[in-house]
Amino acid sequence: MDTAKTSSFNVALKWAMFYVIVSIVLTYVWQFLNIDQTSSIKYVGYIPFIAFLLLAQKEFRDSLGGFISFGQAFVAGLLYSIIGAVVISIFIYIYFAFLSPGVFEKIMDTQKDAMTQKGMSSDQIDQAMEILKKYGALITAFFSIFAIAIFGIIVALVGAAIFKKERTIQDIEQNSDSFTDPAV
Repeated sequence: MDTAKTSSFNVALKWAMFYVIVSIVLTYVWQFLNIDQTSSIKYVGYIPFIAFLLLAQKEFRDSLGGFISFGQAFVAGLLYSIIGAVVISIFIYIYFAFLSPGVFEKIMDTQKDAMTQKGMSSDQIDQAMEILKKYGALITAFFSIFAIAIFGIIVALVGAAIFKKERTIQDIEQNSDSFTDPAV
């Protein structure tokens, strides 16, 4: 197997793009079905993220001949998380700012109701709503990068522990035996 062409970045990029595509499809499915943004169904979006991160780590291990260190597996998962976080955050900004601003307005209405229930004054609420109206999509996208990346780091650590398989002395001896010339 040619391991020189395989890099953790390429594997992570491939699986991160699968995650982004699935996330975009889920976003529009939820919008089409008119599912509330605060609904617990949003947690379904974690399933493809976790699955694709683990698949990235497994594919990278397989490309290395079935052996991978904890660090190599973690780096593959970390790269997946960072790439996925950045690309999906760009989508989030575009989605809320340009593609579906009505969805963000619904979120703002929910936030306004929550602030009213907390007993905030109307001036405080108006000021907060003005900031949300101007910068809400950008703030949401910015914080999404960190939230997704941190969640990804946790999953990458778990995945690295699962997929870690370092070479043992027997593995090294078996490989050296296969390279000796029996005619000698």
